[in-house]
Amino acid sequence: MSAETLSSQLIGLEEELGAHNYHPLDTVLERGEGVWVFDVEGKRYLDCLSAYSALNHGHLHPRIIKALREQSEKLTLTSRAFRNDKLSAFYQKICALSGAEMVLPMNTGAEAVETAIKAARKWGYLKKGISENKAEIIVCENNFHGRTTSIISFSTEEQYRKHFGPFTPGFVTVPYGNAQALEDAITPDTCAFLVEPIQGEAGVVVPPAGYLADVADICSRNNVLLLVDEIQTGLGRTGKLFAYEHEEVRPDAVIVGKALGGGVFPISAVLAKKEVLGVFQPGDHGSTFGGNPLACAVACAALDVLVEEKLIERSAELGGWFFEQLSGLTHESIREIRGKGLMIGIECTVPVRGFCESLQSRGILCKETHSTVIRLTPPLIIEKEQLSWVLKELGDLF
Repeated sequence: MSAETLSSQLIGLEEELGAHNYHPLDTVLERGEGVWVFDVEGKRYLDCLSAYSALNHGHLHPRIIKALREQSEKLTLTSRAFRNDKLSAFYQKICALSGAEMVLPMNTGAEAVETAIKAARKWGYLKKGISENKAEIIVCENNFHGRTTSIISFSTEEQYRKHFGPFTPGFVTVPYGNAQALEDAITPDTCAFLVEPIQGEAGVVVPPAGYLADVADICSRNNVLLLVDEIQTGLGRTGKLFAYEHEEVRPDAVIVGKALGGGVFPISAVLAKKEVLGVFQPGDHGSTFGGNPLACAVACAALDVLVEEKLIERSAELGGWFFEQLSGLTHESIREIRGKGLMIGIECTVPVRGFCESLQSRGILCKETHSTVIRLTPPLIIEKEQLSWVLKELGDLF
């Protein structure tokens, strides 16, 4: 059996046996190292997607893999019925780094968003005095916070909602980047405002300067919680630990995931003030795998690597240079190039799937979002020379 036949066979099996809820590029990857991945034919590709920012540290970072291996030989799961020695270590490390007062760990980003929604609603009833079952959370148009039924209930993307109703009530939608629209939408029943500091899935949409500072002030004045979803933007992706730091705001709760697991194990969390997460009592909320020792050990290593190897600073420096160079691209199909740090979107006037497939043939992997945006989010360990190669290939395409 040739390698080519193996690749075709694997794609065929996936198409035959798997639900068709994704439209991946047709390359079958079998291993990764640093910024590189290799397919079953042995061809090497530069990963410029990073699993939607879950691989900020690159593939198989030695320190993170070491933590995974060591912990996997000691204790992997207890459930929260018992305590484990890695959970408190994770709490201590992430609180010291983020300034959070309390943490609630989960597994996926969507789970963490659901957790924040529940905490905000209960806070609204217990702390703000909202009448039972009347609490409202304001969200933004073109948001993406996950795929659960409650979360798609406040999506404005038709495909995410079609044939999946009935939907969860209690959400009000306002335009993204418009602080006045937020203020106008607040009522006595508003308990929270949930927002992405940069909308990733929507196409790396960056709000106007001062937007987060304005909404933070509005929330504070109206006794409304500010919930910031940093699942894609957090942990160095935009050149700061968290993207909200670009405007020096202080959210009431921050939702993290993806890169928190170092690209090897799922873990997410809500980082918040005690007033917010303190509303939970035993039995209110939980997860069998949430806070498991394996995930916590990996997360601790991932946070150490992020800080000690100065990946946040690398993102700021290389991202600034990369963006400046990309801005020199001129082509009739390019509408706008936007982003912060190493989170960049190239919006075109035409579908970009073909561009992504052409880059794949040249050894660079990225992916379209909303059909007309090329999303570039390489690992934060990437070198300037590698980014220069990406620029060359993009220049040849455009």
